[in-house]
Amino acid sequence: MNEKNFEYLRDQVKYSGFGDGLEAQLRENIKKQPLEFSVHHQTAFGKDEVESTLNFKKSSVTDMYFFNNYQTSVKPDQAAEKVNQTFYIGKDNNITLKEGYNLLSGRAVNKDLTNKEGKIYNAWLQLDFKQTDSAGNFKLKQFHQNYGFDLEKELSRLPVKELQNNQDRGRVLDSLQKGNRHAVTFLENGSEHRRYIEANPQFKTITIFDANMHRLHTKQSKENKQENTSRHEQKVSSELATDDAPGGAPEKKTKKSKAMSISQ
Repeated sequence: MNEKNFEYLRDQVKYSGFGDGLEAQLRENIKKQPLEFSVHHQTAFGKDEVESTLNFKKSSVTDMYFFNNYQTSVKPDQAAEKVNQTFYIGKDNNITLKEGYNLLSGRAVNKDLTNKEGKIYNAWLQLDFKQTDSAGNFKLKQFHQNYGFDLEKELSRLPVKELQNNQDRGRVLDSLQKGNRHAVTFLENGSEHRRYIEANPQFKTITIFDANMHRLHTKQSKENKQENTSRHEQKVSSELATDDAPGGAPEKKTKKSKAMSISQ
C-alpha cells in the first residue's frame, strides 16, 4: 500500500469536514487495491440528519487514489424528503461538509475562489433549488463583491449585543460567512432577546429568526426591498427613455450576469 497516498487522503478527508472516523475504512479499502471504492459517513447538525458517501478512484497509471467527490443528503428535522447534492473535490474551490450542509439548508456561504486563469476572487455561493444540471445537481449561484452585499454594514444596522466586543464581533462575522445560522442577543427596549441570524446576500440583507426559529420581518428587510424595487424602477424608466428617444433605433445594451455557476 502506498502509505504516503493514504496519509494524504486521510488528511484531505479530515480537512473536508469528515473528521478522523473514516481512517480505518480508508486504509482497508486502499489495501484491497480496487479500481474505485466508497466510504460512508453519517452525522447530524442540530436535529438535521446528514449522510454522505465519499468516492475514491485509482489512477490509471500509478497506485495512487484520488478523492473525487462526495454525495451528501440532508434530511431537515420534520421534513418529509431529503435533499441531495454531489460536491466535487479538486485543487481549488472545494466545499467542506458543513458548508455543503449549509448550502443544502438554503443558506449562503462566502468563499475565496480561484477562476480558470488562477486568480483568486471572493463570492457568496448559494444553491438554486429551481435549476439542476445534467447530473441532477442543483446549480450554484454566485454573488460577487460588486453585487453590492456588505455583510458588516448590514450587521451594524442590527441591535446585536455581541457587536460591542471585537472578539465576539469577529466570531459572528466568521460564522455567518461559513453559512451558519448564528445565535445572537438583541438589545431591544432595555431588554435582551435571543435571536438567530443568517446572511442573505441575494436580497442584500440579514434574515432574522426569533428564539423559536420563526422568521421575523424587520424594518431593515423592508427598507432593502423598497430600495431594490426603486433601483429596478429607475433602470426600467431609463431603458424606456432610451428606447423612445427620437432619431434612430434604440441603443443595444449588454447586461452582465451577477449570479453565475461555480466552475469545477
